Amino acid sequence: CSMSKVQKVSIALTPEMNEMVQDAVQSGQYASASEVVRDALRFWQRREEAKAESLAHMRTLIQHGIDSGPSRYTSMDDIISEARKRHKHLLKKSA
Repeated sequence: CSMSKVQKVSIALTPEMNEMVQDAVQSGQYASASEVVRDALRFWQRREEAKAESLAHMRTLIQHGIDSGPSRYTSMDDIISEARKRHKHLLKKSA
């Protein structure tokens, strides 16, 4: 973000949020309230990008599941039984 392209905006904050911003500046962690807000926006952007990546990954996994065809298990009891067998097998291997 180039400082020559900075646009000034006015935002409304709750008293608690304003106090958080002021505390961050007064502690020396940030030079200005604008720096606090810019840092918060960068963090928000990274979080949104991570959420989008996670959603895309989940969609890929779902599609792999759909593409793999019907399950060989016919009930939840079958799934639980298979999971227990696999767990028991893993415990024997690690012993």
